[in-house]
Amino acid sequence: MINTKTLIGTAFAAAAALSTAAAQTPAEQPNFAFEKCYGVVKAGQNDCQTATHSCAGTSTVDNQSDAWVYVPAGTCAKLAGGSNQPKA
Repeated sequence: MINTKTLIGTAFAAAAALSTAAAQTPAEQPNFAFEKCYGVVKAGQNDCQTATHSCAGTSTVDNQSDAWVYVPAGTCAKLAGGSNQPKA
């Protein structure tokens, strides 16, 4: 007989694995003129890889210097701390 707790636990583990796999892909490029803006992203909101993380949604601190997000072209320079190149 199958243990109900084991079955439920396995279902949750499978769902978590699927959501983790989906989160480890790059963000789609927007359908407007865009640029990458570094240093202005909230933790977990980056659009793709950094020097220390593999893909979208994996930055661990706010305003991480090498984490970027797509913004409309010409916007990054207007954001406090924004840069079109990763910061050292």
